[in-house]
Amino acid sequence: MRNKSEQKDIPKEKYYKIYAFVGLCAAGITINLLGGAIASSLSLPLYLDTIGTILTAVLGGYLPSIIAGLVTNIIKSISDPPSIYYGFLNVLIAVAAANLAEKGWFQKWYKTLISGFILALIGGALGSIFTWFLYGFASEGVSAEFAANINASSGIPRFWSQMLSDYIIDLADKLITVVIVFIVRLLLPQKLKDRALFVGWQQKPLDRESEKKIRGMESRVMSLRTKLLLLLIVAPLLVAIMSTSISYVLYRQTSVNEHTILAEGVTNLAVSVVDPDKVDEFLEKGEAADGYNETKELLYSIRESSPDIQYVYVYKIDEEGCHVVFDLDTEDLPGEPAGALVPFDESFSAYLPALIAGEEIDPIITDDTYGWLLTVYKPVYDSDGVCKCYAAADVSMDQLKANSYTFFAKLISLFLGFFIMIMALGMWMAEYNIVLPVNSMAFSADAFAYHSEDARENSVERIQELDIHTGDEIENLYHAFSMTTEESMQYVADIQKQADTISKMQNGLIMVLADMVENRDQNTGDHVRKTAAYTKIIMDGLKKKGYYGDELTDEFIYDVYHSAPLHDVGKIKVRDAILNKPGKLTDDEFAEMKSHTTAGSEVIQQAIDIVPESGFLNEAKNLAEFHHEKWNGSGYPTGLSGEDIPLSARIMAVADVFDALVSKRSYKEPFTFEKAMQIIEEGSGNHFDPKIVEVFLDSSDEVRRVAEEFEMNNIEVVSIMKNPVSV
Repeated sequence: MRNKSEQKDIPKEKYYKIYAFVGLCAAGITINLLGGAIASSLSLPLYLDTIGTILTAVLGGYLPSIIAGLVTNIIKSISDPPSIYYGFLNVLIAVAAANLAEKGWFQKWYKTLISGFILALIGGALGSIFTWFLYGFASEGVSAEFAANINASSGIPRFWSQMLSDYIIDLADKLITVVIVFIVRLLLPQKLKDRALFVGWQQKPLDRESEKKIRGMESRVMSLRTKLLLLLIVAPLLVAIMSTSISYVLYRQTSVNEHTILAEGVTNLAVSVVDPDKVDEFLEKGEAADGYNETKELLYSIRESSPDIQYVYVYKIDEEGCHVVFDLDTEDLPGEPAGALVPFDESFSAYLPALIAGEEIDPIITDDTYGWLLTVYKPVYDSDGVCKCYAAADVSMDQLKANSYTFFAKLISLFLGFFIMIMALGMWMAEYNIVLPVNSMAFSADAFAYHSEDARENSVERIQELDIHTGDEIENLYHAFSMTTEESMQYVADIQKQADTISKMQNGLIMVLADMVENRDQNTGDHVRKTAAYTKIIMDGLKKKGYYGDELTDEFIYDVYHSAPLHDVGKIKVRDAILNKPGKLTDDEFAEMKSHTTAGSEVIQQAIDIVPESGFLNEAKNLAEFHHEKWNGSGYPTGLSGEDIPLSARIMAVADVFDALVSKRSYKEPFTFEKAMQIIEEGSGNHFDPKIVEVFLDSSDEVRRVAEEFEMNNIEVVSIMKNPVSV
């Protein structure tokens, strides 16, 4: 738990971070605006309005740079409204610059220059595509004249001419920008650069190596970071799609309504200038009719009142078709003369009965012979209320389509800028408040060491040093996790002490049992202790040479060494007369003596039945049953050979025979150490496993030391027994 002074320091530290963050954003915005103002006042073919964005990205990371870039365009839009639509480009530049800075690109001059080419792809190439969607081939702006010259001189299509000019100019702009940023970064003191870096640790900051490992932790299906990113993307995206679609539909509908009102107004004016009583005369005589040309001029003036009106005409409609009364010429299409018969378009077939009857019809949107048009028909009635003809106006919908695309592009650009900013803020908060704290706990738990008391204490200390202080459920989880871990390790320590006690008790009982058996055999002395020591020497040697690496685990070595004293436990069922007979055993007596292997196996099997999952007892059973088997298959009780004999029994075979050779028995004198070693060597590949013999011979110094230590102990015991007064 943190003390009170530490708890008071945390809010103050957070305030410092907020002040630094706001100051960095404000500095970036100011530098952007000043750079743009300088370029504009000097009429430079540059922008210089992303210096602050990129500098903020290099010093503080992607979040302050995104804010600096977007707010810059919002402020610029006050005097230059289209600037707001280019805000998303500044945001993308901020993200790219921050990513490059994180990878160290702005620390080397040549990588800094390469970053200029990359950033120009966003500001120049992508910006050019966006400009094309908004305005088509730009007629004004920094690159407009350059694009026009490229198009005129090289014949490159206008789209590619504009993109090439935009990229070249933006490349120059970005190269100058990144060089300025590189120089400023070099000149700034390290302390200021450290303070500018905006991080939001809600725990003890991790070193770079630990942070890399924690961020790279794998998940079984999907990481928490990915899930949060999907949530931050999908939810706003769905809202944006719905709101953008609704806005687009409403915009189109509003535009159609406005065009309809315009067409109706034009048609009503046309109706007002056409004299219904002269319609028949106009049809018959055309321009020769009195008042025809004057009426036609009025219709021209009505059409020219709005650039959106494409056609204005007057038809008399009957079963034969459309009889032209007036049909105005256009730049692309001359009008039909008066009296000409124009066939009906198929799209009007549903309206023919009403038109022939002289009734009013609703506006019609068609895409036929003359293009995509909104058409309004108004009947012209004479003084008797008879429909003499229809005045009509066609409004081109192509401009409406272009305006709709432009509107949609503006919506998308506005959405992208704010969407990326919101997503960046959300991911930043999720990273430092959820992902990193949770992964830090998981990483600490995964790296927890249990093998010793010091290791356990260090592991608990590492968890407590995380100091997660998110102030929410994550912090509650951390404190619960930390407390549970500490208490669990206390329980583990207690259990370890109990396990050590039980282990000592187990080993003590084994030695007591082995001593009971050994004391019945007056020939063996410290045989069980010496053979155990020899097995340990052999196993350490095998492990050092890499022999039997799959089997020779630490657990195996422990089990064999501590169960070795039980290898002759079966002698408890052999009669004392046979155990202590000074002379050679008869065949029957030797058969009974050999039964100690199976008898020992049976005794230990009874223990295994009680504790079935004990590797310790399993090795004890192998030792007891098979330690008299021979490598060539001539041993007993089952005649196993080679590696079919359990490894523990093959090890014991060497230890058992060697100790028997160097020990004094009632029926023989001890062999010298050298002679015993020679006999062991001669038994390699016949009686013994060659690898075990090799290791045993290589460890002769250790073997000799053990043999001499036990011999000295025996001498001391005999001396005490002969001189009891000295005790």
